Amino acid sequence: MIHFLIIECLPPSHLHLAYFTKIKVTIYKILVSYYKHPTCFMRNIMLPRSSLGSISRRRLLRTGTSAAIVGASSLTFPVSTPHAQEAGFHLEKLHEAVLQKVASLAAKRDIELSILQPKGSLGNIKPLGDRFTQATGVAIRYVEVPVDNINTQMMIDTVSGAGTFDLALPATFGLPDLIEAGALLNLDDLAARYAPDAFQDDALFSIGDYYKNSLYGYQTDGDAYLMFYNRDWLENSDEKKRFADQHGYELKVPDTWDELDSMMAFFHRPEEKLYGGALFRTPNYIAWEWWIRFHAKGYWPFAADMEPQINNAEGEEALDELISASKYLYPEARTNGLFDNWKAFAEGGIFCNIGWGGTQKFLNGPNSAVRGKLAFGPTPGGMVKGALLQTPYFNWGWNYTVSSATKEPEIAYLFALFACSPEMSTVAVQDAGGYFDPFRKEHYEDPKIVEVYSAEFLKTHQESMRKSIPDLYLQGQGEYFDALRENIAQAERGEITCREALDTTAKQWRKTTRRMGRQSQIEQWKFLRSLYPEAIRERLA
Repeated sequence: MIHFLIIECLPPSHLHLAYFTKIKVTIYKILVSYYKHPTCFMRNIMLPRSSLGSISRRRLLRTGTSAAIVGASSLTFPVSTPHAQEAGFHLEKLHEAVLQKVASLAAKRDIELSILQPKGSLGNIKPLGDRFTQATGVAIRYVEVPVDNINTQMMIDTVSGAGTFDLALPATFGLPDLIEAGALLNLDDLAARYAPDAFQDDALFSIGDYYKNSLYGYQTDGDAYLMFYNRDWLENSDEKKRFADQHGYELKVPDTWDELDSMMAFFHRPEEKLYGGALFRTPNYIAWEWWIRFHAKGYWPFAADMEPQINNAEGEEALDELISASKYLYPEARTNGLFDNWKAFAEGGIFCNIGWGGTQKFLNGPNSAVRGKLAFGPTPGGMVKGALLQTPYFNWGWNYTVSSATKEPEIAYLFALFACSPEMSTVAVQDAGGYFDPFRKEHYEDPKIVEVYSAEFLKTHQESMRKSIPDLYLQGQGEYFDALRENIAQAERGEITCREALDTTAKQWRKTTRRMGRQSQIEQWKFLRSLYPEAIRERLA
């Protein structure tokens, strides 16, 4: 309530009048949600392609192929070209062209850029900042905040009118709330001037960079979910024969959730201290697994008009299967957080786990008993109308954005472009202790990155990035997911039925949609649906 009173006292002159009332309500809801349910914002230091990934935005505009990308949707990216394309800004040596331009813009001026970033990511950012400063004279000030506070800090900075940072790296799922609050600069004009035609061609996931047809950020972290398997168990000849005799199909990296659940049950031998899985069952993480299981049943979570359709037979089946699978997890699945989960799996007594790049960096480390002993696969799918549907999930990811309050929008944008260029982003991802995971094609060919992750992991990770469904990039994402995780966790503990959990969630989702503005949500949801990978989009009902 203190934060709300501060917001109430802010004079409208601090904000665009059209946004003022909406920002107060948005910030109040977000702050209340944060203090009541901080896990809504919390990554616990999680280190987790779209149809836009292979075709650049400008190429869409110039060739008129955007309709093909968005399918039946009439949505296209807006043409905004107030400036001619800057000469010399080509993908090859892009970082050098940026440095030259910034040096010219900053000549004879004392400029400092402030970057708000999640604590623990300095190793991904500072080497780039040092080179930027050395070449341009523009100083960089790094402001680190806990990972669960960064989006909230950005909101407070916006409504207070403090304008204390020029760039920020929020979690991608939080961009819609920040955009609606007026916190982020629309980058369409600057990208039209500076971003080379081919800039996004090798970016494997860029869905979250866009909101309602406009560009607001650059993805700098590839957080696609995938599966980890104990390879020795999979390849054991005796186990393979026993499994095939029992189930009638081969023991291998599973294609479907049904196959995975059967394998976890097969390997679950608690009397021998061997367990089927280390999948998460804490309230923070449990909803993400259900999200993938549900999509793999062949349904959108919302209909086109934002009516929830999670509480159908398939949603209930997905939740029931998740709960049934809990019987075959290691004993601490309901209590262990992220790092304890990794440590337990790294001991070698568990068949499978779910994770992302950060998981692999830990498991491929010197203290891991499973280093070099893992097989990898995409998250399992489901059989929909007789064909396999797999729906890898992009779950988090940090995103370079520019503050709407910056006094140096051009230079701030150019730093983001510099940081996400092929050469500089490769340097960032090379840091084994940081958060950023591969997200451009070039990263998978870099020897240092291969050493950190292993070639086997990177092959599966790249494929999952190319095929990932996005997170729920809607205003109020945290509120939608908070309701989902709380009700799923209750059902998993046996406190309510699967149907009750999903019916309650659907009811809460309808309220959230009304509060956020139904027509606004429909507009963004239509846009977001159009950007799902085509092979998945065409098969969801």
